[in-house]
Amino acid sequence: MYSKVHSVGIKGVEGVPILVEADVSDGLPGFSMVGYLSSEVREAQDRVRTALRNSGFRLPAKKVTINLSPADIRKEGTAFDLPIAVAILTASSMIKPAALEDCVISGELGLNGEIKPVRGALSITAAAKRDGKRRCFLPSENAGEGLVIEGIEIIGEDHLKDLIDHLNFPEKQKAGCCGKGGLIQEEEAYGVDFSEIGGQALLRRATEVAVAGMHNILYIGPAGTGKTMLAKRIPTIMPSLSMEEAVRISKIYSVCGLLSKEKPLMTKRPFRSPHHTISPTALAGGGRIPKPGEISLASGGVLFLDELPEFQKNTIEILRQPLEERKITVSRMFGAYEFPADFMMAAALNPCPCGFFPDQTRCRCSDQQVRKYLSRISKPLLDRIDICAESGAVTYEDLQAKKGGESSASIRKRVEEARKIQKSRFKSLGIYFNSSMNKALIEEFCSLGKREQEFLKKVYENLGLSVRGYGKILKVSRTIADLEGSETIRKNHLAEAVGLRSLEGKYWGGIYGR
Repeated sequence: MYSKVHSVGIKGVEGVPILVEADVSDGLPGFSMVGYLSSEVREAQDRVRTALRNSGFRLPAKKVTINLSPADIRKEGTAFDLPIAVAILTASSMIKPAALEDCVISGELGLNGEIKPVRGALSITAAAKRDGKRRCFLPSENAGEGLVIEGIEIIGEDHLKDLIDHLNFPEKQKAGCCGKGGLIQEEEAYGVDFSEIGGQALLRRATEVAVAGMHNILYIGPAGTGKTMLAKRIPTIMPSLSMEEAVRISKIYSVCGLLSKEKPLMTKRPFRSPHHTISPTALAGGGRIPKPGEISLASGGVLFLDELPEFQKNTIEILRQPLEERKITVSRMFGAYEFPADFMMAAALNPCPCGFFPDQTRCRCSDQQVRKYLSRISKPLLDRIDICAESGAVTYEDLQAKKGGESSASIRKRVEEARKIQKSRFKSLGIYFNSSMNKALIEEFCSLGKREQEFLKKVYENLGLSVRGYGKILKVSRTIADLEGSETIRKNHLAEAVGLRSLEGKYWGGIYGR
C-alpha cells in the first residue's frame, strides 16, 4: 500500500517542502530509501525500525520502499525520522491517510520512540505555512519556535505513540496552539550604554552616523582608548527589531541550534565578535553540512572584528563579496547554499604593532614594520569601509567626570528618525539604507548645489579620491543630512563626511596611494 507524508527540509536557512512517500508491498523483506540522501538520512531506517518496534508496532515482513522527493534537492539532518515512521505506519493501514492531508511532520526519533528536537524548527514552520498547511507536528521542545509563526496550528509531541494517537483520534486529544506572531516580546536589556563612555566625542559622532546609514566603520588608535568599548554599544543605538526582522534573524539561529527553548525569538540585535584566529569556514559558513557562519549570525546587527590586522588575510578577504551583496553563496559538491549577510561591519586596529604610530615620541616601530602591519588590510577591503575614525587619548578629566556622555536612548531617537527618512526615500526600490545606494541612486538622491560641487571638486582633486571613495563621501554626507532633517546636502555635511574618511589617506596613503 502507498502513503505520503508532508515534511520540510532545510536549504541554507529556508525551509523546502519535502514529500515522504512510502510503499509497503509483498516481496522479499527489505528496507530501501532513495531520493538524494545524506548519510544521516540513510541511517534513519535503523532508527525508525527500532523505534517502531520499541513503541509496540509490529510490522509484517514485507518490502518497504521510502522516497523523499523532489529528488534533485539533497536531504540532510535527522528531522525526517518521524515522517518516515508515520508514512510506513500509514502504508501499513495503522494510520488514516486523511489525517495527513493538511499537516507537516518533522522530528528525530530515539530508539525508544521518543521524539527529539531538531534544528531549524522556525524555518520548518514558516515553510509549512507558506505551503498552505494547517497544522505542524513538531517535537515538544521545538513547539515554542513554531508558535512564532502566525496562522498555523502547532502541536508538540514527546513520543511516537502520542503522535499516532493524535492522528487517529484527534477528537480525544488536546488541541494544539495556533501561532500568535504579531507582537514581538519585550526587548532584552543590553546591559551597556553610551553614557558610560567618557570623552571620545569624534568616535561617538562617527558611530552615530555609521549606524544611521548602516555604513561600515573602522576605528583606529592606540590600545586602551575605548575602541572596543564603543563598538560593543553599537546595538544599543540601533532601532528596535520589527517582528519581520526578528523572525528573519531567528531563522538563522534556529538552523544553527542557537535558539533557547525559553526564548525562541531573538529580541535584540546580534553582536558577533569572532576571535582573530577564526577560520574562513567559520566566518563565511559552510562545512560538510553547510550552515551559517559568523557573518550570517551577525545579520541584522553588528559584526565586530577587533585587532583587524591579526586576522588571516584569506579570512578577512572573504568579506569583500558579502559587504557588497548582503549575502554569501557557499558552493559545495552537493550544491550551492545561500546565506544572508546583511550586517554592519565595525573593525578596530592599532596603527602599528606597538600601537602609538604616528606619535614619534612614543612609537618605536620602523617605517617598514608600520607599512607591513597596515598592509595586511587590502585596498579592496578598505574601499568597502565608509567611515574611518581615530581614537585619541582620554584625559583624566574625562575619566573623573561624574556625568557621562549622551545616553544610548537619546542617540537612538535620532537614528530612528534618520532611518524613517531613508525608508520613505527608498520605498519600493528594494533597499533600506543610504549605504546601499548604487550610482544611479546616488545621482538621484545626492544632488549638490553649485557651492557644494565646487567644494567636492577641490576635495576630489586634492585628495586624489577614487570613484568608489567619491561615492562613499556622498552616501555618508546624505546620512549626515538625514540626521539633521535636511532635504539637501550642504557644504558642512560634505566637510564632515570628508573628515570621516580622510584618515584612510593618513595611514594608508603611503602604501596604496590616496
